[in-house]
Amino acid sequence: MSAPRFAPVPPVEPVRYYESPDSVPDAWSLGRPGEIEGRQPVGERLGYQGPDQGYIIGLAERARTRVRLSAGEHMDDVLRGCSLIALRRASLFGRAPVVHDLNVALAAWGYLSDAPPADLVAVRRELFVGVGNVLHHYKEGRAIADMIPDATLRMSPVDVAAQFATQWRTLTGFAP
Repeated sequence: MSAPRFAPVPPVEPVRYYESPDSVPDAWSLGRPGEIEGRQPVGERLGYQGPDQGYIIGLAERARTRVRLSAGEHMDDVLRGCSLIALRRASLFGRAPVVHDLNVALAAWGYLSDAPPADLVAVRRELFVGVGNVLHHYKEGRAIADMIPDATLRMSPVDVAAQFATQWRTLTGFAP
């Protein structure tokens, strides 16, 4: 067996040490048929890929106490719709979701405000209805995530919260 040059060897045995093989193998190359070349595909219903996206479930559960709902709104619908927005924001930055991603989504739709504008409440009540049921409303959830402009997603949660009362249509990308 080989040994490093500095290892003690009895004087009667010949010194042995590692030697590289005569030939060097070729470099590894990509050859799997399912491997994606280039960037992730983009399109309808494909979502936004990113690392550790399941963490948003825990963040959403912790946010339940902070969310302010109006009559006719359901917590599961709101949290799923805003979680999809948060995942899009996280993937935009190439990282796992953090609480600030969810705060941007909740603030843009006025769910962190005690008194959101009445027209915003009417729009979000219709838009988020049933989104918590993934099996039947996947497309609607994707639409909510897709409608938020990149400019909003790049903003800080504090900026979004400060602007939503007067500019919620711009922040959410809602165009009647």
